[in-house]
Amino acid sequence: MTAPGRRSSTFTRLLRHGFTDASAAERLLDSDELMPVRNDPVLLEALGATADPDQALLGLVRLLEAQPDPTGRRELLDTLIAAKPLRDRLLGVLGASVALADHLARHPRDWHALVTYEPRDLHPGVEEFERGLAEAGDPVSLRVAYRRCLLSIAARDVCGTTNVAETAAELADLATATLRAALAIARAAAPEDAALCRLAVIAMGKCGGHELNYVSDVDVIFVGEAVDGADEGKALRAATKLASHMMRVCSETTVEGSIWPVDANLRPEGRNGPLVRTLSSHLAYYQRWAKTWEFQALLKARPVAGDIELGEEYVTALEPLVWQAAERENFVADVQKMRRRVVENIPAAEVDRELKLGPGGLRDVEFAVQLLQLVHGRADASLRSGTTLDALQALAAGGYVGRQDAVQLDDAYRFLRSMEHRIQLYRLRRTHLVPEDDADLRRIGRSLGLRADPVADLTREWRRHTAVVRRLHEKLFYRPLLDAVAQLAPGEARLSPEAARERLVALGYADPAAALRHLEALASGVTRKAAIQRTLLPVLLGWFADSADPDAGLLNFRKVSDALGKTPWYLRLLRDEGAAAENLARVLSAGRLAPDLLMRAPEAVALLGDGDAGGLGPRGRDHLEQEILAAVGRADGAVQAVTAARGVRRRELFRTAAADIVGSYGTETHPAEADPGALVDRVGAAVSDLTAATLAGTLRAVVRDGWGEELPTRFAVIGMGRFGGHELGYGSDADVVFVHEPRQGVGEREAADAANKVVSEMRRLLQIPSADPPLLIDADLRPEGKSGPLVRTLTSYEAYYRRWSLVWESQALLRAEPVAGDEDLGRRFVELIDPLRYPARGLGDEAVREIRRLKARMEAERLPRGADPKLHTKLGPGGLSDVEWTVQLMQLRHGHAEPGLRTTRTRAALAAARAAGLISAEDAETLDEAWVLATRVRNAVMLVRGRAGDTFPSDGREVAAVGRYLGYGDGMVGDMLDAYRRTARRARSVVEELFYGG
Repeated sequence: MTAPGRRSSTFTRLLRHGFTDASAAERLLDSDELMPVRNDPVLLEALGATADPDQALLGLVRLLEAQPDPTGRRELLDTLIAAKPLRDRLLGVLGASVALADHLARHPRDWHALVTYEPRDLHPGVEEFERGLAEAGDPVSLRVAYRRCLLSIAARDVCGTTNVAETAAELADLATATLRAALAIARAAAPEDAALCRLAVIAMGKCGGHELNYVSDVDVIFVGEAVDGADEGKALRAATKLASHMMRVCSETTVEGSIWPVDANLRPEGRNGPLVRTLSSHLAYYQRWAKTWEFQALLKARPVAGDIELGEEYVTALEPLVWQAAERENFVADVQKMRRRVVENIPAAEVDRELKLGPGGLRDVEFAVQLLQLVHGRADASLRSGTTLDALQALAAGGYVGRQDAVQLDDAYRFLRSMEHRIQLYRLRRTHLVPEDDADLRRIGRSLGLRADPVADLTREWRRHTAVVRRLHEKLFYRPLLDAVAQLAPGEARLSPEAARERLVALGYADPAAALRHLEALASGVTRKAAIQRTLLPVLLGWFADSADPDAGLLNFRKVSDALGKTPWYLRLLRDEGAAAENLARVLSAGRLAPDLLMRAPEAVALLGDGDAGGLGPRGRDHLEQEILAAVGRADGAVQAVTAARGVRRRELFRTAAADIVGSYGTETHPAEADPGALVDRVGAAVSDLTAATLAGTLRAVVRDGWGEELPTRFAVIGMGRFGGHELGYGSDADVVFVHEPRQGVGEREAADAANKVVSEMRRLLQIPSADPPLLIDADLRPEGKSGPLVRTLTSYEAYYRRWSLVWESQALLRAEPVAGDEDLGRRFVELIDPLRYPARGLGDEAVREIRRLKARMEAERLPRGADPKLHTKLGPGGLSDVEWTVQLMQLRHGHAEPGLRTTRTRAALAAARAAGLISAEDAETLDEAWVLATRVRNAVMLVRGRAGDTFPSDGREVAAVGRYLGYGDGMVGDMLDAYRRTARRARSVVEELFYGG
């Protein structure tokens, strides 16, 4: 029996050596199998050096128990104590992999594979692994031999004899030998098929790149040809049988498990295409049909098994196509879109633990390196490596990547791959998820040499390297463009002008020479300003490239920088406030309107620094009116006063447009607004409030300039149309009617003259040519239209509406709302018109027919000649007019009975009609969706072109920019137009039923 003191001493020593369950370890050390060596300090030290001492000790006991006889156990223990290389290798594997411990327990003599310690054993290649698999003649024996070889690779890995890149290369070489052995088994099973064909196995992905994981699909492509004299069809069928059999040999589960799946889905047409093609068939496909990602995949193509000569012919034939891929339209966008799609498909609960595919993961490094290879590899053959780290080193040597960036990325990639290896090695399962259990994290951390606090240290290092990858992923591509035009340290490699041009073209710049001139102007020199620009521009260039017009983004940035370059806060704002730089990049590259507004007062850049909560948040009507009235009060004369008001309007239009763009595009920290209706409502409310405040300020300026503090007549401005409905867009006129009422003791003629003079002066001042956009006042919705007086008294309106009012005027009054001037007069005007727009008995049949006739005539006469009706957002089927007239007909019919319908806002009225049961929820949603989409298209057209339009632009870049605003990626213009037609078509069918048929 063990003495208490001794037990306590052993228990303490076990804890000191890293055991977590010292009691269980004591029992194992007291077992008969370990009795001869239980007190040997060498064993305890060696166990304590493993990733998981408890697991290593248990695996050793199992291995000893599995030995066929006492002699075998004695041999193992003697060698274990006497031979340090075996001790470190065997215990290292047992502590890192329960799967390999299970293998050793099933095949207890395989520990001898770890005894050899000769130079040729340290770095085996395909030839050595082929010898290790030579005796395997069936799938089961191949699996046993494969695991035996894997045992030696894992031993070298966990002991540090090989680094992560060498381990990955050995795993790829073992895979090559295994594919050859599997093909030999398939050939032996069907010699008649083997005699008919030549079959080449092309490794792709990580196997082709000589950087395989412990457990991974082995991606392949098959090429087949008939032997001389054989029928091609029969030969291809024979080759397909051999290829299928080879795949099953590796993939199928047996009593010894499986090796790994062989995946041939990278072949032309994927799983829908033939498994084996001839070389000419492959070539024809890649010349005509292949997508960008398929050329990216071919970077790693490498013949590994079968007819190697045929495989080399395949690689040689396709190589020129690979290096022309960067010339394809939307090349960079395609690659980046594919990367984003990968991230988007990760379950939300796993994205933060995803080592391979998550942000800052292994795939980010691989995609960035491959992108640079494809752009520059055509002209520089030194970049054409299928191995990520070799390619990264070549990119740095050629100046295509900054040297320091390459070192940091290399370190991060090696660390993340080492983590991936340790995670997979444990159970030999394909996974890229970092475990959550502390015991797993402790084992991984210890295996990577983090012994002080393995869990905390591993987590910290993992997050640090991930952050490095995320930071460098984009910078890697853009930084050398700056170095190409900036002054570098002596001896530092840089992009050649031609290489810089190639990269800019690949990024989507239409005028790379101009872009390089802008970069040189911004970033050259040794000033502090140039240094900050060199820090900012790599990231900004990436954001510009994410837009439809990178050239415009860069040009506009140069203009703003030139205008604000001497202000101390500008570059500091962009450098220190993360949101400001990205917001500015989005705004400058999204179209003409926002940059034009900004160029007229560049200091408005400061609005971009506080994000949605501050600088870009909408300001209320009261706040705007207070500021404008204060500016008017300080001005000297009406012209100066209205100039000040227009300046505020310009700034606030920029704020609204910038918020709209940022909300539509999204940023790295805030995704795009999920509810497009919310964006539309914010823009409509902001522009309408701003217009109302501007009119209020202009009215105050005109009155003060001509009459002092009081006009001889009360005066009110009534908003109509989209203005009254709080639905103005960026390019909308202000639809209004004017009403006045003479003050006591003032004659009708004097009051009318004063009112008309006010209107005339307001319109003139708001349209004076200046740096600020004009505000056009449209009064055509007044009684009698253009033929009627511009201003009427309230009494005149009452008389007109009582005697002459037409149904279309009642309909127009549905949007009437006071926006400026005398509040009491505005309220009484509303009381006057309410019975007209919400008639107590609804609408008679004749009035309904008249509205329908007016609508039909408008569709026929007002649609511009040559315009595609299906894409006209205002007058086309399912457009704004369709939805608004349908809603307004319900308001005229039921507004008296349903208070909720008494609103000037289209969406609010539609929601009220739905709540009242006047329209089904499905139909209401259809109309709302169509109205929101049409409004967003009109807003987008104004933002992109800088002028209003009711249909999609014809220019390719402009329509792509509209698509980007609406959430469509590069190359998806057709999808956008199809979606619009589909949405409008559904809305039109509802309109046909409710407006024309109801």
